[in-house]
Amino acid sequence: MDIILLSKFRGRPRRVQIGSPMQLMLLFVFTSMFASGLALFGYWVGQSQASSSSISSIQQEIKLQRDLISQTRFNARADLDALAARLGEVQAHAMRLNALGQKLVTIAKLDRGEFNFEESPGIGGPEEPGLQELDFGSEIDEVILELEDREQQLGVLENILMSSHMQEEVLPEGRPIKRGWISSYYGMRTNPFSGKLQFHKGMDFAAKSGSDVLAVAGGVVTWSSKRYGYGNLVEVNHGNGYMTRYGHNSKNLVEVGDTVKKGQLISLMGSTGRSTGPHVHFEVLKNGRQINPQKFVQRR
Repeated sequence: MDIILLSKFRGRPRRVQIGSPMQLMLLFVFTSMFASGLALFGYWVGQSQASSSSISSIQQEIKLQRDLISQTRFNARADLDALAARLGEVQAHAMRLNALGQKLVTIAKLDRGEFNFEESPGIGGPEEPGLQELDFGSEIDEVILELEDREQQLGVLENILMSSHMQEEVLPEGRPIKRGWISSYYGMRTNPFSGKLQFHKGMDFAAKSGSDVLAVAGGVVTWSSKRYGYGNLVEVNHGNGYMTRYGHNSKNLVEVGDTVKKGQLISLMGSTGRSTGPHVHFEVLKNGRQINPQKFVQRR
């Protein structure tokens, strides 16, 4: 067998004669190795491309799983926030009911040991098999509706008792301070912080810091703590739908559930919350809505 080799570097071709069996076998082995090398190289390239594609798919799947986990966490946080808000409503209703109940016990001269609104009522019973999981959202809504119903019932009872016992004592009357002046009236005014017109839902009485703040009527304290905008706030429920608020106090001197009388010292004047100086922000509410306090202030 003759093999002719051509080269561009050399002008003439070269002839290689292969005639012996050994030479033919070497040629066959060399050719097989070359072909196998090409096949292995092609297989390696194909596997590399497949591996790259597989890695890309895995990375995309991981990203999708991370996005799903993030969304799940967001939804869980939103659900918890919603439950916390509903729980706050339940606590607010319960606080009002406790204060109202204590007030009724005092007015009706009932035994406080028998009607203790600060302790949970005695309930119980054997555990029943096959209990189903509760829908906490629905359960909270039902509790809120029940509390609102009880609050209305106690309100009716309160009005009956108030009309026969303390009608004059609980009607808002007079100024919430002994000394000082009116620094802002109820109605439209220029907001001292933004400079824009804004409705003012109460009256402001200014005096020196630490001056006495007085309850304008008898009732039960339903709030005595900080509240956004008001600073240190005292809220008193007087019955018959009336409620008064005293805001921006430097110090509250009463607690939730306390029974106060008309003219009683309940706080000290300050400038907490959104305030430009020492004063008491005074509000009168009728059935949950602010009304003009001026007619009550002028009664005395």
